[in-house]
Amino acid sequence: MKNSSFVLLRALMRSGGQINAIRYGHDKKKKSQFIGQIIGIGFLDLVILGLLTLMTLGYGLLGLTDIIPGLCVLTISLVSFFLTLLKTNGYLFNFKEFDMLMSLPLEAKTVAGCKFLYMYLKSLPFNMLVAVSMLISYGVFAKPAWWTYIIWLLLSLLIPVIPMLLAAFFGFLAAKFSSGFKKKNIIQTVLIFIGVLAAMFSRFFIQSLFEDEKGLELLENIAEPIHKTIDVYLPAKWFELAVTGKFWALLLLVAVCVLLFEAVFFVVGRSYREINSKLKSHAAAKKFKMTEQKTKSVVRSVAYKELKRMTGSPVYITNACVGELLVAILAIVSLFVDPVTMIGAVANGVEFGVERLYSAIPLIIYFMLGMVSTCYMSPSLEGKYYWIVSSLPISKKDLYKGKMLFNMYLTVPFMIFSTICFGISTHMPLPAVLLALITGFFLLCFSTAWGCVCGIKHLRLDWENEVEVIKQGSAGTLYMLPNMIVTMILMGVTIALGTTLNPYIVMAALSLVSGLMAFFSYRRVLSLAKD
Repeated sequence: MKNSSFVLLRALMRSGGQINAIRYGHDKKKKSQFIGQIIGIGFLDLVILGLLTLMTLGYGLLGLTDIIPGLCVLTISLVSFFLTLLKTNGYLFNFKEFDMLMSLPLEAKTVAGCKFLYMYLKSLPFNMLVAVSMLISYGVFAKPAWWTYIIWLLLSLLIPVIPMLLAAFFGFLAAKFSSGFKKKNIIQTVLIFIGVLAAMFSRFFIQSLFEDEKGLELLENIAEPIHKTIDVYLPAKWFELAVTGKFWALLLLVAVCVLLFEAVFFVVGRSYREINSKLKSHAAAKKFKMTEQKTKSVVRSVAYKELKRMTGSPVYITNACVGELLVAILAIVSLFVDPVTMIGAVANGVEFGVERLYSAIPLIIYFMLGMVSTCYMSPSLEGKYYWIVSSLPISKKDLYKGKMLFNMYLTVPFMIFSTICFGISTHMPLPAVLLALITGFFLLCFSTAWGCVCGIKHLRLDWENEVEVIKQGSAGTLYMLPNMIVTMILMGVTIALGTTLNPYIVMAALSLVSGLMAFFSYRRVLSLAKD
């Protein structure tokens, strides 16, 4: 890569990070906050590393050591593809610093390539966590040669490149196609959602190709589909061969990554300026008719403003609404496929009584709806225009209440719809359905309030790209990980108690716990709004 490309990439890394604020900033409070965030994220990374290592050690204990290299590649590839598909619009296309970057004496291909590498470097820490955790497990059971560790770590740097390039190219096609429409944001959002759903459900399609009608033992059920997928996905096969001593596979993987990178950005660079210019343009209505102006309360007006903000940003809506889309699809599918059968298929045939599912339904729905909250990202998304909001005659309490109200408007209807669908498919009694609705409502109240706490505590207004707030901000990390851990613990406890206690008692206890968590989180929001 040319020296100018390195300079641009370094500038992007510095502008998107907090290094300059820590090194040259004079605000001690802000510097200590940044340092605290780095320490906190480092601690969370260690926790994730430990959990992933323990999970992968289970494969070795089950005698599945030989699938760990391929499993490492498939895990990193799937995560990289999904996240890149959701971030392409904000990083490669329709980004705010487009005019400044394109005024530099650089080719469009170079700018696009540097933006891709910036996206790659930002996602590299998590990918390396997965690679290191699986390498530890592989080393414990396989006892490989010393050079295997070096090759594993070096190739782990290349594993996400191919799926990220494929996702970036799909994002390019979506942007190019949608840029010719008047409602370009809506078209691009729909195309990205189609790509995400196709990639998610391809896992079930691939698995169905390799199913044995006679049935297999538990170990074979785990290992056989992975081996077959590795044979289909050649980069996983090359990685598996490279770590076992086939060095030609290493060179082949490197060559394919380089050639694919050049090919993708040769195509992207040819229309890069045109696509971004069209995406940043706005169509004006030919006819405008003044209608009666409706008055709304301050809180509802803030919620409506947040709706307009989300629908105007493909990055915002694709990341905030994935859970809603998935839970709606799952709820509709449950009307035609027995939920117990679906869970049994995921759990490799483990028997699961429908009565035990009653109390777990609110948590299953919440696991999709509550893992992302608009409240942890919306305060920071005000960005450089935060002063406009601050200058309005609106109290911070009303501002945050409006943002929380919007998240409830977004999630509660999907929760009600999916709960009713699951209730119909599992033949839940009406009192159980009502109690599940109450439990789901309290869980979403907790998600909303806790997300707002994280958004206020880790407010970041100096971002250059909204993806840094939506996908890679400290608020999102500190919201999702504790929320996910608490949800998984509650789900395990709920299912365990469902074997001995009445599901009504279990759901009532879950409603009480989630209601208390929501209450204390809401009180914390109000106290932070006074600062």
